[in-house]
Amino acid sequence: MSVLVRAGGLRLVLPIVLGTLLNAVNSSMIAVALVDIQHEFHAGAEVVWLVSGLYLATAVAQPTMGRLADRFGARRVFCWGLVIVMAAAVGAPFAPTLGWLVAARVLLGVGTSAAYPSGVSLIRQGIGGEATGALGAISAAGQVAVALGPPLGGLLVLLAGWRSIFWVNLPLAAASLVLVLLWVPRDRAPRSTSAGLDPLGILLFAAAMVGLLVFLLDFRWLFLGSSVVLAIFLLWWELRVPQPFLDVRMLWSNRPLSRTYGRVAVTYVVFYTVFYGVPQWLEQGRQLSSAVAGLVVLPIAGMGIVATVIATRRSGWPLLVIGSAGLLVGSLVLLFVGASTPLLLLVIVSAVLGIPNGFNSLGNQTAMYAAAPDGQVGTASGLYRTSQYVGANLAATLVGLGLGDHATDGGLHLLAAIISVISAGLLAAAVFRLRHK
Repeated sequence: MSVLVRAGGLRLVLPIVLGTLLNAVNSSMIAVALVDIQHEFHAGAEVVWLVSGLYLATAVAQPTMGRLADRFGARRVFCWGLVIVMAAAVGAPFAPTLGWLVAARVLLGVGTSAAYPSGVSLIRQGIGGEATGALGAISAAGQVAVALGPPLGGLLVLLAGWRSIFWVNLPLAAASLVLVLLWVPRDRAPRSTSAGLDPLGILLFAAAMVGLLVFLLDFRWLFLGSSVVLAIFLLWWELRVPQPFLDVRMLWSNRPLSRTYGRVAVTYVVFYTVFYGVPQWLEQGRQLSSAVAGLVVLPIAGMGIVATVIATRRSGWPLLVIGSAGLLVGSLVLLFVGASTPLLLLVIVSAVLGIPNGFNSLGNQTAMYAAAPDGQVGTASGLYRTSQYVGANLAATLVGLGLGDHATDGGLHLLAAIISVISAGLLAAAVFRLRHK
């Protein structure tokens, strides 16, 4: 952080970090409020759309907001995203039905999606080529939010009810907005024409992504078929429009950027398989309470934060090699975990599983940042986040198939074997790229 202060970057990075926290906070806190909301609205399984709706909105809106940031100015889009967040946070507690509450969560997803792609674009403009410290701060802050979101949300729900998890957005968003307005220079004047927005490309991309993610969430083959058809039409259109939303030719020629997106999606398959699968096994297979299970997996996020700080200060290290090797070790360790494993050893296993997260997160973000073309940093950053959500939904599907309705040791070991194979592939690819630089 001292490097950022000396470089004059703290004033730029602090409001961006506060803004990017919002997506992680809203993703993690909702988990502890679902039961209360379900009772409030006399709802059933459809309450899960409070989670899925935000994920879907975020996956689609991230690259869209990035495109708008590239087009109209990153500071402007960052601020408008915060305004949308505050509007949704004010309206959500007064939702008369579950449907309206889901709509508010979708709006939150759209608003919080502006911070990361426009924030990375602001970092490129303000700091330039070497931004490891700034990217590390964003990564560490996100992991803090993931770690503290559930306990903070639980405390808020206990003290003030489920509506309070929406109010918490207001001070964070307001602080970020004020600091951006005070400290971040204004954007240059936007172009006078909207010809470069490619609204049909945005619409096709959104529809294709929604189809894919709904399929991964619910295994409805009609949505997969629709997504494939829309994706083909999207490619056809983007190859013909003068200023495409999804620059297919750039992605084809810019292999480092395309590889980064693929690697991010696969890495997050492993991460979210652990993130979703291990707590489920702890509660059902190890027979722990939800509170104790939460404490057991807390080191996953905690060690991720520590690893991010170390990785930020060791920019010369082969981050992706270390991260992939850590994923492989952690995945293999899970093969030897069972219902009789002592609690202390489970905490140590969680710590081992958390170490690679900081290296992989920073390594992938740095690779994306370096490969993103000037003028398309916002769009590139948005697609980076979309890749994460594709990986998360693939992981949710994998956990559902592996653990089913009740997690057992055998199901956990099956997941461990699958992610060990994936991790070995990531490690081999990382070593290969390192040797052929």
